Amino acid sequence: MALIVQKYGGTSVGTVEKIKNVAKRVARTKAEGNDVVVVVSAMSGETNRLLGLAHQISDIPNERELDVVAATGEQVTIGLLAIALTEMGCKAKSFCGFQIPVLTDAAYVKARIRQIRGETITQALKEGHVAVVAGFQGIDDSGSITTLGRGGSDTSAVALAAALQAERCDIYTDVDGVYTADPRIALDATQLPVIGYEEMMELANQGAQVMQVRAVELGWVNDVVIEVLSSFEDAPGTLIKEDPLVEQRNKVRGLAHDRNVAKITLVEVPDRPGVAALVFEPLAAEGINVDMIVQNIGHRGATDLSFTISQVELARAKRLLEPIVRDLGFREITTDTSVAKVSIVGAGIQNAPGYAARMFRTLADAGVNIEMISTSEIRITTIIAEDALETALQALHAAFELERPETVEAAAAG
Repeated sequence: MALIVQKYGGTSVGTVEKIKNVAKRVARTKAEGNDVVVVVSAMSGETNRLLGLAHQISDIPNERELDVVAATGEQVTIGLLAIALTEMGCKAKSFCGFQIPVLTDAAYVKARIRQIRGETITQALKEGHVAVVAGFQGIDDSGSITTLGRGGSDTSAVALAAALQAERCDIYTDVDGVYTADPRIALDATQLPVIGYEEMMELANQGAQVMQVRAVELGWVNDVVIEVLSSFEDAPGTLIKEDPLVEQRNKVRGLAHDRNVAKITLVEVPDRPGVAALVFEPLAAEGINVDMIVQNIGHRGATDLSFTISQVELARAKRLLEPIVRDLGFREITTDTSVAKVSIVGAGIQNAPGYAARMFRTLADAGVNIEMISTSEIRITTIIAEDALETALQALHAAFELERPETVEAAAAG
């Protein structure tokens, strides 16, 4: 008997009818002789609705209370799914994060899992139940409800799979796998049959929304095999696991993009030791993640400092930075939300010549201006104008020939 963790996202449980369809799939997996733990998100649009209510009351709501509000979406879904399973004659029991418990730190809105005590789930499985678990949520040492950030149900599912030593973790969503690019933009994007953890982490970190980056990281660290599948059809998905053929594959495996980007520029920053620390330490203390950073060459004892954060963090970041700008004598702070991020990702691209040059030439020929550049061993990322994003993605997808189906397995076999 195998233990399988399944996760269903908001679009998969967006209506009562869809919840019933999920229940049929879960019941079928249980009937095949498996123990099943199901992790679900809130119904599609529900989290945004709940957060919107809070923001009608406060521009910057108290984050502890924001988590209390946001966590209710998953509680509704687990109850409905457990009822649907019971109606089908399949024993089921629902669990909120605090009932398991999923223990986290106290970083509200973006908490990180510290430990999962699986005895409650294990006992339910022994009694023949399907365990239906609320994703996205946990509890801190003070007993306060916490949430794991956008896409946190993926993290919940993989963390549970690791804690319970599940055979695999199936992530069911509204797409049938991981593609070379967003198929809504790059119409000739192709599905990847398998992708390594490191490449998937980079794609997720740079904006690919099919998986949450911390979920992939947990899978990598704990050697959890993850499969991304469609909840609307029975078709092969994409396996995320250690990939022994990674060096034989095309160097560029996929493209990622992110529209949720804001660029902040601090103008005429005093060019002396310690100033950058005074800027970034308060942001770090507030849990605001800074992505790309560019410091221009100084002139007359001052320099310009630009960096990017997510748009949802912009109001908090400005509130923290404005007194620093004033106290240290910067000329001004400017912000720009009309930018986007586009990345090429592939194992080893930094060790092979020509990939950066090809990316930059492709964007230039497409009339796309590059505002910022960042690289890692397997990624090259640029900041561009948001209105040029679709043009950039389509041009890059063609330039790196990502529309071609992968044939490396056949080549390796021959």
